[in-house]
Amino acid sequence: MAATTQQMTTSSSTSGGKPKDKKSQEEIYAEFQQLRNQQRNLINNLNTLEMDLKEHKTVIDTLKTVEPGRKCFRLIGGVLCDQTVEIVLPQLVQNKEQLEKLIENGKEQITKKGLEINQFKDEHNIKIRGQDTAQAASSEKETADDKAGASGTRNVLVGNL
Repeated sequence: MAATTQQMTTSSSTSGGKPKDKKSQEEIYAEFQQLRNQQRNLINNLNTLEMDLKEHKTVIDTLKTVEPGRKCFRLIGGVLCDQTVEIVLPQLVQNKEQLEKLIENGKEQITKKGLEINQFKDEHNIKIRGQDTAQAASSEKETADDKAGASGTRNVLVGNL
């Protein structure tokens, strides 16, 4: 009886049906979209951090010109704190350095995610509509520009100032 059970399991696993590791087109598309959304989120987070860094630099530059004992207000976690410039300035410099490190890490993550997306595209033979034609058009334009540059005729538009 054990022998018949064993034969049934082997025959049922070899007969009929697709292998489980084969993904459907919808699953591949969903996974690809998920990877692209993750990359977009990373880029949005990076943009937010870069804006914060720019604000920190502006405030630091402004506070450097002010006397150290001057009253200064700082928003910490939704609470407005009353401090002096000499206390706030080192904290802002430290926060700026941390933001710079976070931005570098974010850029690395975006690069890794881009490589992961490219690998996924190659692995599943994904082609994005319009991308191939845009690349072909840009290469044709470059060759046309090279020919125009070689003949010495370039059009220049000059405006009156």
